[in-house]
Amino acid sequence: MTERMAGVRLAPYTTLGLGGEARAFVAAGSAEEIVELVAEADRVGEPVLVLGGGSNLVVSDEGFDGLVVRVASQGVEIDGGRVTAQAGEDWDSLVERVVAEGRSGVECLSGIPGLVGSTPIQNVGAYGQDVSQTITAVRVYDRRSGEVRDLIARECGFAYRHSAFKEELGRHVVLAVTYELAADDALSGPIAYRELALRLGVALGDRVPLARARAAVLELRAGKGMVLDAADPDTRSAGSFFTNPILTGGQAAELELRAPGFPRWDMPDGTVKVPAAWLIENAGFPKGYRRGPARISTKHTLAMTNPEMSASTEELLDLAREVRDGVFEKFGVTLVNEPVMVGTRL
Repeated sequence: MTERMAGVRLAPYTTLGLGGEARAFVAAGSAEEIVELVAEADRVGEPVLVLGGGSNLVVSDEGFDGLVVRVASQGVEIDGGRVTAQAGEDWDSLVERVVAEGRSGVECLSGIPGLVGSTPIQNVGAYGQDVSQTITAVRVYDRRSGEVRDLIARECGFAYRHSAFKEELGRHVVLAVTYELAADDALSGPIAYRELALRLGVALGDRVPLARARAAVLELRAGKGMVLDAADPDTRSAGSFFTNPILTGGQAAELELRAPGFPRWDMPDGTVKVPAAWLIENAGFPKGYRRGPARISTKHTLAMTNPEMSASTEELLDLAREVRDGVFEKFGVTLVNEPVMVGTRL
């Protein structure tokens, strides 16, 4: 088993470059090692943080007073359209591989930073696709029962940027994920997102070559600072910091009084999804808005960034709080953070 290290700074393990020290830190190279480390820590009552790619994480300046288990398990098994990947596999590398091999279903999720293990937790989605459309099973270690279990999709409680794993954050440690993709198909799934359709020059519902869909998504994401690039300060973020609010009919009617004709997506269940970026910009927070060393991305209003890598966690959160409170004051809508908070809160 990999040796524990003490006093490891967590900032370099997050895309925001924020976070203090871990009392103990260890990289786990297999699912078995992950289970062993977490189970032993639970047995002795030691707090545990399971760390993936750090792309959807905000760690406090005080760090983590416990054991940080860095997921480093590797391995991909492919059988036709069925793809099972260990939690420590890089997500975009997996997407790149399956696209190259003619398997469709995740091509619009290209360029998203992080590891495979985080995808079911957040129900990762972009440009009209989300992983709940293709996930068939998630292998987890259930810290409550002490068992390794295979959960089928309907047991995962998937919803917009949400899952049963997020509902009980920390209970389940994701060990591997199985996706069912369309095999031997050189075309993407039907293009379901208007911005992507416009970039591709096709109608909604059309299909395009897989490689073309992936390239277009990467271009769109890069233009928003959403593809990790050491030379681009706008990528020093946790991606979209706020989810798009989903309003009841009554809440939507109230917002209509405050902002007639606001942009909206009417959902099948009668709720209304509102673009958080529109709310932020129209509440007076444009791209590039700065509060001390933290700023909103110059490319994408939803990203809170640490451009010079000089901000503290609290300084970045002060900016996020100012944005959240400003949106509520103007529109009566409460923005909810998408990244997971460790040792702090918005």
